[in-house]
Amino acid sequence: MRIAVISDTHDRVPRALPVRLREADEIWHLGDVCAPEIFAEFAQIGLPLVVVRGNCDANDAWPLELELGREGVKFFLTHRPPTHVPAGVAAVLHGHTHVARDEMRDGVRWLNPGAISKPREGEASFAWLTVERGKLTRWETVRI
Repeated sequence: MRIAVISDTHDRVPRALPVRLREADEIWHLGDVCAPEIFAEFAQIGLPLVVVRGNCDANDAWPLELELGREGVKFFLTHRPPTHVPAGVAAVLHGHTHVARDEMRDGVRWLNPGAISKPREGEASFAWLTVERGKLTRWETVRI
């Protein structure tokens, strides 16, 4: 399973991004969407979209945190880096910092795709997450 992970769009989606995400099985957005209208372009792709609410989002329908299981791997999605991690989670995915991250801490992988708008280091980015046979097999940050 291949998942496109994006964060911190802040009302902005580069024109070429939705086309690049067509290769995904799902799209996960880690918050600070700001204007849900940006998802109109993603809807045309027809892929499942998972969204968590960021500190700049007003849509109460989006959860602040979400635990998901894919291919036998447990993920914890949130916008801000959390202070605690639920038991059994293999990876924490967060946005908010506008800086890409791939780090192991206490047996948990911490992942951040960077930011679509206003990156703090280098260029805007998103990430590809690949899960196969009960393992997170790949995390690739892609510059836009």
